[in-house]
Amino acid sequence: MSDTIHIQIDRADGSLQRLIGLVERRGFHIDGMSMADIDGASRRIALTVRGRDAARSIDNLGCQIDRLFGVARISAPAYQSEAA
Repeated sequence: MSDTIHIQIDRADGSLQRLIGLVERRGFHIDGMSMADIDGASRRIALTVRGRDAARSIDNLGCQIDRLFGVARISAPAYQSEAA
């Protein structure tokens, strides 16, 4: 089962690397990613992830993403489940 998280991220040095590193450290595989510039200072990212095992919680991952500097989940739609 894959989930898509919609994120707005600052275009600061290393911000994308911090996001990807967090997702991998929390035990998720990145199945897909698309990015679009919003303005000169930020990007919108659709990140499709799936847990390495059944114990991985997408809600916990979302809370960890919220704590990253310069990153915010977009509230609508927050998650969109897809069949893997």
